[in-house]
Amino acid sequence: MTHPPQVRPAHPPGPGPGRAPAPAPAPDSAPVSARGALLAAGSRLRATATTEPGRLRIIGAVLAALVVAFGAVTALEVSDRAASADDVVSRSQPLSADAASVYRSLADADTAASSGFLAGPAEEPAEVRERYERDIALASRLLVKAATAADGSSESGRQIATLNQELPVYTGRIETARAYNRQNLPLGGAHLRFANEQMTKVLLPAAQKLYDAESARLQQDEEEARFWPLASLTIGLAALGTLLWAQRRTYLRTHRVFNPGLLAATAATTAVLLWLAVGHTLARSSLAEARQEGQHSLDVLNDARISSLKARANENLVLVARGAVLTDDGKSDKYETEYTAGMVDLGKGLDRAGQLADDDAGRAPVASAADAVGEWRTRHRDVSTTDRAGDYEGALKKVIGAKGSTGETFDRVDEALEKALAHEQGEFTRAARDGRDALGGLPAGAAVLGVLGAAGAVVGVNRRLSEYR
Repeated sequence: MTHPPQVRPAHPPGPGPGRAPAPAPAPDSAPVSARGALLAAGSRLRATATTEPGRLRIIGAVLAALVVAFGAVTALEVSDRAASADDVVSRSQPLSADAASVYRSLADADTAASSGFLAGPAEEPAEVRERYERDIALASRLLVKAATAADGSSESGRQIATLNQELPVYTGRIETARAYNRQNLPLGGAHLRFANEQMTKVLLPAAQKLYDAESARLQQDEEEARFWPLASLTIGLAALGTLLWAQRRTYLRTHRVFNPGLLAATAATTAVLLWLAVGHTLARSSLAEARQEGQHSLDVLNDARISSLKARANENLVLVARGAVLTDDGKSDKYETEYTAGMVDLGKGLDRAGQLADDDAGRAPVASAADAVGEWRTRHRDVSTTDRAGDYEGALKKVIGAKGSTGETFDRVDEALEKALAHEQGEFTRAARDGRDALGGLPAGAAVLGVLGAAGAVVGVNRRLSEYR
């Protein structure tokens, strides 16, 4: 009898002693590394670039990207320049003008206060009192306006805080001087001098710093508006050069003179590039004109008007103090010395303003102010002669009288300078608006033409690709 051979049942061998474990089966596919993916993509790109359709696709993508980038960067850069130009017109220059008005109002209020004090409590003209109150109200209102536009931690914010804190102290001293003057007490003159000292050493320096800070902001806005959009110009020239190269390449390979799509893209890019160059050149020119022929004249005229106000206040204080206040060396009357220095500054300022004025409308009021200054000096010498002769009442009439007084010539100077300032302010605003308007529409136009140009480039390349299908 034959028996079948015994077969051991099959089962997976275990890791017995002295036997190595079986290796794990290899996965179907290993993950491709990032470097391998890049190498594969590069290989595919090189393979694509070896065929003409592949090259055309690459050229079309590059052209579209350059033209779109040109439109987008131009829109962003010009929007920034236009915003700065608008700030010059609507924010920084008006704030600078307001700061100058704060200074003038404070100086004029001090002049009106001394004039009213000299006239006496019974004879103080109503218009002098109203002028003082109007100046203080204007300065207060402009400070509130400036505070809304200034950061409290900035230089402007700090000076505004100083002015708001010290102005009530000044007005309180003026009212105290008036009260003593109504009682015919000599303390009135002392309080008026204290008020004038606070004005010249605290309030006016703070107002000057406020004006300087706002003028610096104006200059910064103007420089930002005038800065060339270098990124836009660079990308625009690169896009235009690439488009011209692509059309030349098409012509050499097909002997076709025009590709409508590429021609449209070139036209759109050229239009934006010319618009950018011409528009920004006009904006720069107008803003430079506003600065050179407007703001410089305004600065000089403001300084001249301030010099006239200081001179007038010191002229009044000569009679208020009656020689009781001397210079530091003790040799001269303090207020007479400061009056003389103010008149010298006023004369220099008017000479400079006449040189900067670029038309008859600007030169005429400056010339009128210069004539009045000459008459003012002549009348002041007569006042000094009368005062030294001991005729105080006669000197007083020659200073604050209605006719033939130094006050009359001062008013003529002030009116002429106000007219000149109004003219130069108009010139600045006109030129600055022209600069802002030269950039109007360019951001939106650049974006639209950029998209159209990119579409034209794609259409032009696709037309060539269709020949291979």
